[in-house]
Amino acid sequence: MPLIEIDRASGTVLLHAARTCYALRVDPPAGTVRTVHWGGPVTPADISSPQEPDNGADSFSAPLDGTEELAVDGQVRFAPPALEVRYADGTSAVEPVVDGYDVREDGDSAELSISLHDTGRPLGWQLHYRVRRDCPVIERWTVLRHTGERGEPPLTLLRHSAAQWNLPVLPAYRMSSVHGRWAGEFQLRRTPLAVGETTLTSRRGHTGHQSNPWLTLDSGDSTEEAGEVWTVALATSGSWRMTTVRSAEGRCSVLGGSGHEGVEVVLAAGESWTTPVSTGLYTPGGFGGASRAHHSYVREHVLPAPGEPRPVLYNSWEATAFDVTFDGQRELADLAARIGAELFVVDDGWFGARTSDRAGLGDWTPRQTAFPEGLRPLADHVHGLGMRFGLWVEPEMVNPDSELFRERPDWVLHLPDRTAHPLRNQLVLDFSRPEITDWALGWLLRTVDTFGVDFLKWDFNRSFTEAGSADHRSDVRRVFVEHALGAHRVLDELRAARPALRIEACSGGGGRVDLASLARTDQAWVSDNTDAVDRLAIQHGFSQIYPAQVMGAWVTDSPNPFTRRAVPLRFRFHSAMAGALGVGGDLTRWSAEELDEARAYVARYKEVRSTVQTGEQYRLGSPEDGAHAVQYVARDGSESVVLQWRVGPADRALPPRLRLRGLDPQAVYRMDDDGGTLPAGTLRSGAALAAHGVPAELPLGDYASRMLTLRRKG
Repeated sequence: MPLIEIDRASGTVLLHAARTCYALRVDPPAGTVRTVHWGGPVTPADISSPQEPDNGADSFSAPLDGTEELAVDGQVRFAPPALEVRYADGTSAVEPVVDGYDVREDGDSAELSISLHDTGRPLGWQLHYRVRRDCPVIERWTVLRHTGERGEPPLTLLRHSAAQWNLPVLPAYRMSSVHGRWAGEFQLRRTPLAVGETTLTSRRGHTGHQSNPWLTLDSGDSTEEAGEVWTVALATSGSWRMTTVRSAEGRCSVLGGSGHEGVEVVLAAGESWTTPVSTGLYTPGGFGGASRAHHSYVREHVLPAPGEPRPVLYNSWEATAFDVTFDGQRELADLAARIGAELFVVDDGWFGARTSDRAGLGDWTPRQTAFPEGLRPLADHVHGLGMRFGLWVEPEMVNPDSELFRERPDWVLHLPDRTAHPLRNQLVLDFSRPEITDWALGWLLRTVDTFGVDFLKWDFNRSFTEAGSADHRSDVRRVFVEHALGAHRVLDELRAARPALRIEACSGGGGRVDLASLARTDQAWVSDNTDAVDRLAIQHGFSQIYPAQVMGAWVTDSPNPFTRRAVPLRFRFHSAMAGALGVGGDLTRWSAEELDEARAYVARYKEVRSTVQTGEQYRLGSPEDGAHAVQYVARDGSESVVLQWRVGPADRALPPRLRLRGLDPQAVYRMDDDGGTLPAGTLRSGAALAAHGVPAELPLGDYASRMLTLRRKG
């Protein structure tokens, strides 16, 4: 069966993705492209008959609202437009004309493009769709262009959504999304969707800690493992906006694109603008089914190196802060190798005059007093210990107290007649300008080559304020979008030039986690909050869209440097082993017993790493329950790993059993429980583990945890 079927008589186009179908109707005479179906598999015969709404004599309704693939401003439309333009005469009304469509199919993927233009005005646009045979995620984006002749006045894009996603009419709508703040990211919320417009956005020039560019909708009765769920996400790393529109008539649409309100894009004659990709997913398998589908999509179609196990890393920040010296880092490297780390990362403080956050950003040469012979001797020592060598960098930032700023003050984002207000004693370099991104790429390549760097932690510790470009364009706020595109160009060229280099995305923790960043990096630093208990809720929200493979998680000291909470080393490791394991504590203060215990946990993690990082993930409860677990099932079904936690004292009531998921009901599994609840080598069938589960009792104590490993026999 072709991935895209077209019935030219009715104008119906049916896109087949794995376990889902998306159908639309192209009507050239009316100039409309309308959603027909988004859900489970259907055939062309199921949707071939047009079903146009009839507004009768109601002059206050708009039949097109909530049905078009990319609604414009103009004609009989009252809902928020997905595409809004201002022409040179100040008008915004658009009258679309469909020019035609084109299909390209290449084995297991296919792309549909639909061309439209505005009657009598110099605006054209193409709607793009991509589907894959093995993936239920549909990718959409839009290309807009000024079609006028040279010398014609420019036009301004006021709203430039990547896509408009129209859901089927449901009896009710519930929205799931994540919210938070610095050090408290990815807090999951599920709330009834109000009639009207609900907007999630970042006005900060980066993805943001306060929200993340995705949302999920259901009818209000879906569960973790059952019920219809629709998810929309944006692949963008700058400012963004997603608006969910629920009409009083019962329709629901999701619009989304780069830029927040007021971020305008001016197009001169002949220029074009390509939106970021927006992804849409339908599944009848509940929130867990949606998560697993997204995880698979990220691994197979987003990440640049998905097949590699993420190394166990050690990061020096919480041990040393800015007190970085060759001798101190060498001692930490020796201890990191002792516990089994595979990657040693020197964090902030290795360069320029960087003895605090007040100076040095922009001066990317090793601090002479700390590294009199440069970084190469430390890198050689780390490599000699059998570990890879990594560095923290923040290429997009500069301290006013730096040689770079004194030489090039015009390189920062600023408005000429406004005071630049430093945050964290730093300003943002204008990465929308090629001369600045060329400079950044140059020193990054020199640093990687000169010091034998295998890994970069790319940080971004400041949101935009008073942001404008020295280019003095009329669309001065465009930098809220184009800065991130400049960072993407540097990352793309850096990876192309040094394919062995691996990169972690960071922005004061989880402030730049999105599909566009993950397309250029290998993992993400999820939060600067390393408290093992707080991390359970952060990781729960993160896992709704993003896989464990990219979720950097550290074991740090107790009491935790951020929260002062004292938690056993066992619980800290079990919390961090739910993702890409790292260690960030001051190992010079750990006892010999703690170092030995850490080494044992690291070795245990390496045994199950493939299953945790790339297996199918099942959430068994949530952190709100006080006791919950996460289960991972290897993609070949040979192994499963369960991590379970309890926060607070044990309830005297009989705890519920953990009913496991994703196992072969006919297979028999041998279980090893490091919590001591089950006898070593206990055998159970997959059917029994699903129906009756395993005992959920955990050891006594306020912070109890365990790891249960199941291996299929035969």
